[in-house]
Amino acid sequence: MNVWDLNLRHLSAFVETCHLGSLIAAAQSVSLSQPAVTQAIARLETQLEITLFTRRPGGMVPTDAARLLEPRVSRALSLIGSSRITSAQARAFIALARGGSYAEASALTGLAAATLHRSVTDLELAISRKLVERRGRGIELTRRGKEIARTLRLAHAELVAALEEIAHYRGEGESRVAVGAMPLSRAKLLPAAVIDFQNAHPQSEVSIAEGSFMELIEPLRDGELDLLIGALRSPSPGADIQQTPLFTDNPAFIGRKGHPLERAGKSIGLADLSRYPWVLPPRGVPLREQWQKVFEDEGIEIPQIPVESGSAMVIRQLLMGTDSLTVLSPDQVAVELEAGWVSILGQPSKKLTRTIGIFTRTDWHPTTIQSEFIALLHQRAPESGH
Repeated sequence: MNVWDLNLRHLSAFVETCHLGSLIAAAQSVSLSQPAVTQAIARLETQLEITLFTRRPGGMVPTDAARLLEPRVSRALSLIGSSRITSAQARAFIALARGGSYAEASALTGLAAATLHRSVTDLELAISRKLVERRGRGIELTRRGKEIARTLRLAHAELVAALEEIAHYRGEGESRVAVGAMPLSRAKLLPAAVIDFQNAHPQSEVSIAEGSFMELIEPLRDGELDLLIGALRSPSPGADIQQTPLFTDNPAFIGRKGHPLERAGKSIGLADLSRYPWVLPPRGVPLREQWQKVFEDEGIEIPQIPVESGSAMVIRQLLMGTDSLTVLSPDQVAVELEAGWVSILGQPSKKLTRTIGIFTRTDWHPTTIQSEFIALLHQRAPESGH
């Protein structure tokens, strides 16, 4: 089911009943009548296909399912932050923020543009803030609008996790893991963990978004991704992001098979390497910065970098067709090395290393299935560098 099919006021009534143990007290807390709270809980039980409370002389006692559900619902409601916001408004605004126009939001949700426009207008009235400004045929979120969009996305992620936990509790469904994959993780680590995960949970889904750190970090912050895998950053991206190391990677200098340096048949030094053009990731990527420091520390002029790319496929083709060099983990070109298309021309000093790990939101609470996926990543991580 779509999480926005759940009534947020019904969820509030459920949470207060859990906390207070009384329908009367819960009704007073959420400004509803006792019959309305009773109906709200009954409606939730029907939608979720579970029993949430046991009626006893001392009051309403949450079931195990309710105890599983309550923390996530509480976090979602706390993120939403206002009892005046409805599910329809939240759904419309998230779609508008993602689509950039009411037409695109309509395509994403299947709802009429006029319906979405009315919901967003009602949301602005509910919180007494301007969230959207028109820009030609499109729209632009105000600063407050961007903040609200993020908190609503995070609330949505919590509610999705809540439904997945309940489905898992009933034994009728599995979970979904959304992973952001930076280049090195796509070589061996992530595929191996995904295979293990599919074998253990054949009904679960793994969604993999590929990209650079800058492309993936905001979707992680928005709750659209559960975790990122790649080279850890120093300094940290911020207090809202937690970095967990997996292993240390030792990249190598790589060129095509039959490269002039390889044919020279002598020990290859940095001065030799500096005479050739390089294909490297853009500035700001840790590997690029460390590569440059290796040459600077030896007082050697930085080589030319006519092409910048973080794609192992693009780099491979450029290496094979030119005398260009690159620095990559051998894992990223394992197939090319085995096929004899490229060669390792040198092993940098220990200064050129990078820690590969996992990025998560500091306040993220993984589901049972998501925790198992992370455990598999740790199991598949090599014990030492290459």
